[in-house]
Amino acid sequence: MKKPSLVKLLGKIHADQRGAVSLETVLIIGVIAIPVLIFLVKYGWPRVKALFDRGMTDLESGQQEMIQ
Repeated sequence: MKKPSLVKLLGKIHADQRGAVSLETVLIIGVIAIPVLIFLVKYGWPRVKALFDRGMTDLESGQQEMIQ
């Protein structure tokens, strides 16, 4: 029995197209999602945090007014 050569094995692996569409789809989604996530973390998160902090301050001041 003849042993398969490394070149033939690599040729078979390289020629196999199964899963290529899925991989391309994942890569495209990644290329779109990464800049969106960077934008949200850089610009969106400070705004969300500021809104949350302001809401907490309003709640705390409202609680202090109810106590007095």
